[in-house]
This record gives sequence, structure tokens and C-alpha cells, in this order.
Amino acid sequence: MEIWMNSVEELVNLIKTKKITAEKLQHYYLNRIITLDEKVKAFIEHTKDYQKPKNPHALEGIPYALKDNILALDTRTTAASKTLWNYRSPYNATVVEHLSTSGAILMGKTNMDEFSMGSTTENSAFFPTKNPWDLACTPGGSSGGSAVAVATGMVPFALGSDTGGSIRLPASYCGVVGLKPSYGLVSRYGLIAFCSSMDQIGPITRSVRDAALILNVISQACPYDSTKAIVHKNYLKDIEEPVQGFRIACIRETIEKECDRLIKKRFEEAVIKLQWLGVRVDYVTFEQYDQTYPVYTVLSTAEASSNLARYDGLLYGLKFKTDDKSNQFAQTRERGFGKEVKKRILQGTVNLSHPQKKQYYKQALAIRTKFIEQINHLLDTYDAIISPVSGRTPGKLGESTSIHQLEQYDVNTCLANLTGLPAISVPMGYAEKTPVGLQFMTARFADEKLLQIARAFEKTAGFYEDGFYPAPHLEGIQDV
Repeated sequence: MEIWMNSVEELVNLIKTKKITAEKLQHYYLNRIITLDEKVKAFIEHTKDYQKPKNPHALEGIPYALKDNILALDTRTTAASKTLWNYRSPYNATVVEHLSTSGAILMGKTNMDEFSMGSTTENSAFFPTKNPWDLACTPGGSSGGSAVAVATGMVPFALGSDTGGSIRLPASYCGVVGLKPSYGLVSRYGLIAFCSSMDQIGPITRSVRDAALILNVISQACPYDSTKAIVHKNYLKDIEEPVQGFRIACIRETIEKECDRLIKKRFEEAVIKLQWLGVRVDYVTFEQYDQTYPVYTVLSTAEASSNLARYDGLLYGLKFKTDDKSNQFAQTRERGFGKEVKKRILQGTVNLSHPQKKQYYKQALAIRTKFIEQINHLLDTYDAIISPVSGRTPGKLGESTSIHQLEQYDVNTCLANLTGLPAISVPMGYAEKTPVGLQFMTARFADEKLLQIARAFEKTAGFYEDGFYPAPHLEGIQDV
């Protein structure tokens, strides 16, 4: 078995038992990056030299990749935007500090939709990333580069950020596991903000156990983030416990409204597999489900317009020399931001202006509160909620996408961000050439139960083979 097919746990054991050195492991993965990234464009930049682990602890010598909106000292952090093309991180994000302390080695920064605004990784200012299962398709977004890097075995795991499904959607389309932890479980210190009340950093891995292992590391305490909850558990401890007798709810609207035929079929097969495990699955109706995406759009664009106001061409990033400061500000934003970012900033500014603020923003906040009440009430009865990660298959690179089609990417995932729930994407099969994922959600801070249920499904799903998912069939990938 090739090295890249080992789990993070197995790689740690190989290093500890001296069957491989940290240096050889890094060179191995760097060779894969050099060979494969030319085809899929997952990395904005990557390391070229061996790095000695700072601390030989839980993840000694294990390589990983980082979405390029998470700061790592002395690396460029661009958020895939021209605005930050030359910005170098002055400090480590808390998650990077935790990983470094555990001995993990950063191999590079991955491509993304600019400032996390998009669902295809085509909105990058640099280049689009390709789906390794079908190079004509998008990998999903906004954390598409991280998902592709893991799916192709260029790194054993990666970190992404999730605002409305940005970890789970590309994980689904690339056949890997994507975890959005409970809001507040993982520190956001050092994450370039898009929508502060929904953003959450999480791992992308090739198994649920690896996701739990990485969560153990990155969910440790942070003195710099006031939204970081004082919650830390061993998420591997009970992950193999049976789920017989659990009750799971399926939101009926997620599979009835414009869900692709093949995805619906894979979902129905997944439900049967859960029933084999002794899980009861009920179909329920979620009131106002059709309002989740509009509410997400209003709130996320409003917060984005506020968060991105700091990019003014004065302190850092893209600058234009001019005596007219107002013109400098306009030039920076005009030339620095891409089309999607400009659109969302304008939309958010309108939503916050008078009288639209009362009509849109405040009403959206009120509906969000109702969503939280409804979802908590549902989870008083059920252990988890399931749905397809997305009702549509990945689009073709370069295709024109309507607003309605874009909504179909995120409509199933944004509910977890609006309510602060943990959610995970686990592969459930294929829709033609590309994989599709099953989403689980549990109550806030019940991340250990989420991982337990996902792990149980993972072990019984046909997509799972000998402890790992099969690799994308890129030409030459087995020869690296």
C-alpha cells in the first residue's frame, strides 16, 4: 500500500516506530504535490524545503495544507484576492499554533473562492481549481483547494473554513470527509473574516477518525478569541460505539425540492444503510425551510460588507499612490476585488442601509432566531438530522450559473451555520463520475455524537474500502 493511502493515525505510528522518518514523509508528499498539482491547481503556493517538526507530539512530522484565508507566520495569506496578493502573515492563527505545537508540518496554502465567497473555487483571483474525479468539473467551494489536496493524496489532511457549506460542499464533490465543528468550538483567531457569526474553521480528511483526531488538536483553548467556547473533549474516545437505537430526522424538503435524481437515489441507499445499523429514520418537515438561503444571504452579505471595509489601500495589501485618498480607496476596491466580492459587498451595504435595514437585515435576524428554536426543538427528539450535502452535482468549469443554481449548492448546508450546529459530510456514493456526500447535523457542542454517527455510517457504506476511500483516477497518480 502506498504511503499516501495511510490514515493520519497510521502515519503517526509509522514515524513513531521509525519505519519512516519525518523528512522522508515530507519529501514524499512534496513529490506528489509537484507531480499532481499541475493538473488540479489545488495550491496557491507550497513549501520546497524540509521542515523539522518543532515539537514531537501527537502529529509529529505529519504534513498538512491550509486554506489561504488562515494566517501562518511568514507565509503569504491572500484569501485568493488581488487585494492581499503581497500580504505576509505577521503571526500564526490559533489553529496553526496548535498544529505546530503538535508537530504537524505546513506544506502550503490552498486555493479558494476569493474571501470565501463562492461555491466552485472559480472565484479565485489566480486560477480555478479542478475536480480530480472529473477535470472538467468544479470541486465545489469555497475550500476547494483543501478538498482537492486531500482527495489526491497531496497531503493527509487540510484545514478549511465554512461559512455556508464551504468545507462540506467540496468534501462531498471530492469524495472526502469535511467537518464543520460547532460554532465556537474552534478558535477563529487568525482567520480572515467573511461572516463572523457563521465562519468556522474545520478539518478535511479522508476518514472520520482522522477528522476526530485533528479536531482534538485544533479545538484546544485560545486566549485571543472571545467567541471560543470553553469546551474540549477527546473526540476519538467513543467514536467506535454502536448507534443502535438512535433516532435520525430527514428534512423532507432537502430531497423533494429540485434534488438531482442520482443524488436522491444515493441518499435513499444511505438511509437503508443507517437502518441496517439499527437507526430509526423519520421524515420531517422543517417550517420556513425555503427561507434558509435568503436569510443566509442577507446576513452573510451584511457582515461581509462590514468586514471587508478594512481593505482601503492604506494599511496593508494592494495600494495605489495618489494624493486623493478617496480615489485611492475607490481604486483599491475596484481593482482589488473580484466580481463576486463586489456584488456581495454592494448587496450587504444595501441590506444595512435605511430603510432596508429594518425590512431585510432585522427581519432576517428574527427568522434566524426562529430557526434556532425550531432546530433545537427537533434535536430534543432526534439524535441527528440528515440530508444530501447538496441537491445538485458539481457544475462544469466556466459554465454560466444562475442565482437559482447557486442557491442549490448551499441551501442544505447553510442551516448549520445559521444555527451554530456541527455538521459533517461523509461520502455516500457517486452521481455519474463524481462523488456526492451525506450530511449529518447534531445539537451544538454534541460534536462527539456527530462523529460517532458519521463513523458508524462510514464503516457500513459501500464507498468505504479497507479503512480508506478510493483515490481519484488521475493519470499517473499511482506511479508517484
